Amino acid sequence: MKAVIQRVTEAKVKVEGEIVGEIAAGFLLLIGIDEDDDLTDANWLVQKILNLRIFSDQEGKLNLSILDISGEILCISQFTLMADYKKGNRPSFIKAAKPEKAIPLFQHFKTEIAKSNLKIESGIFGADMKVSLLNDGPVTIVMDSKTKV
Repeated sequence: MKAVIQRVTEAKVKVEGEIVGEIAAGFLLLIGIDEDDDLTDANWLVQKILNLRIFSDQEGKLNLSILDISGEILCISQFTLMADYKKGNRPSFIKAAKPEKAIPLFQHFKTEIAKSNLKIESGIFGADMKVSLLNDGPVTIVMDSKTKV
């Protein structure tokens, strides 16, 4: 699984002109699921994201996690994170998990995040979504469960 983690002061997602998810300060997470991903990948990513210390402490150092600040999370499924762009100029998405695998894994990911008792919202899987955000910093981190130690 891949995640693009953006520290935001606010973010929202619209589907067909209506807001379906909206948060204040916290993380906008773009989540891509590979055909080879499983629960182990999702669980590892959840723990890394929840404990990632990229919020400023009283001294202005990036020492606090989203748990420490009681931040909010907006999750967006993003199959295009699985793009293979090595050949030609048109990316291939063949490595992206099919919906029958990706939807349950995305749901599991969100369920595990929700166990933190943080506010969590999301877009609609497979929908044409319009995502807006106000980046904070900006601070953006890319994680891939396949590169974990």
